[in-house]
Amino acid sequence: MKKRQLGSVCLVLLLSTVARAEDLPAENALAFPLTPPAIDAASWVLMDATTGQILTAGNPDERRNPASLTKLMTGYVVDRAIDKKRISRDDIVTVGKDAWAAGNPVFKGSSLMFLKPGDKVTVRDLSRGVIIDSGNDACVALADYVAGSQSSFVDLMNQYVGKLGMANSHFETVHGLDAPGQYTTARDLAILSRAIISGEPDFYQMYSEKSLTWNGITQQNRNGLLWDKTLHVDGLKTGHTESAGFNLIASSVDGQRRLIAVVMGGKSPKGREEQARKLLTWGQSNFDTVQLFHAGKEIGHEKVWYGSPRSVPLGSEKDIYLSLPRDEVQKIKARYVVENKNLEAPLKLHEQVGTIQLVDGDKLLTSYPLVTLQSVEQAGIFTRISDYIQRKL
Repeated sequence: MKKRQLGSVCLVLLLSTVARAEDLPAENALAFPLTPPAIDAASWVLMDATTGQILTAGNPDERRNPASLTKLMTGYVVDRAIDKKRISRDDIVTVGKDAWAAGNPVFKGSSLMFLKPGDKVTVRDLSRGVIIDSGNDACVALADYVAGSQSSFVDLMNQYVGKLGMANSHFETVHGLDAPGQYTTARDLAILSRAIISGEPDFYQMYSEKSLTWNGITQQNRNGLLWDKTLHVDGLKTGHTESAGFNLIASSVDGQRRLIAVVMGGKSPKGREEQARKLLTWGQSNFDTVQLFHAGKEIGHEKVWYGSPRSVPLGSEKDIYLSLPRDEVQKIKARYVVENKNLEAPLKLHEQVGTIQLVDGDKLLTSYPLVTLQSVEQAGIFTRISDYIQRKL
């Protein structure tokens, strides 16, 4: 096994740009001696959106009623249908009677876009009604259009639960009104929020809209942090039922860094905002998101026996980012480890030959695959004979 020191992380890292990136492996989750703020809620999570790292959490896997945070999955399923060209944002949807609140006891006292049967509304405007107005009627209209029925749409929602790795979530409704067997967690909602943010930019911008006027009725977005002048919050959603308490997911951009705060079971509308504000402020004050390695950029090279060429450049196949406490960045060093001290041809492009490791003194913090950045074919017979003799001497 060969080890190559790459030096202090501060010498090889650059401040990150927001992009989709390789997640920190769960088994290598980092822990640093920072004191997070005290949060007055049933459960919460603060996630770095670029890396997917959980920076702090309380009861993150406690199953709770999502209330209208369910609508994040509704919007996500609609967005995937658009991606797959099954529908478009400009499609015209004719609103059916099951999306009409009048005489429907399920919708009594709940959030609505105030649709009427026969209304013709674009997918885009219905999506805005889901996100901004938290309209339960808009959820039903979209579900019918995308999947033919609410039950079929719920099946799609739960399929995406599995695809996203939301291990503690299950949906029974398209809108989030209380239903037996419906639950999710703060961690799962952070995962879903990250997927939404990294999806279609023109869809995500709807989450930052502060109001929507439809049928002569103007409603304000219930996410009060959109008006905060210091946090630069641009989404995502609130939710509330008696059993759920007051829920909020807020995403804030600080320069080119983005954090996601999930608060579930807050005490009041203002209370959930204050708890999310504390999380976002603490994260922005204490952490930096840095780019460790660029996809395809050489960080070292090794001799290859019996090969042509005679050596191979090594690096990462993907961009790798990490969120680190600002005071810790100077202390962390990087090195790579080649598992076999004698590499032999042939080698494939992006074949893993070792690991890239981050260390703090003698402590291994995390590791990533070290791969070849080009293929290496077997050399000619004379080179192979020469190498064989050298290795035997």
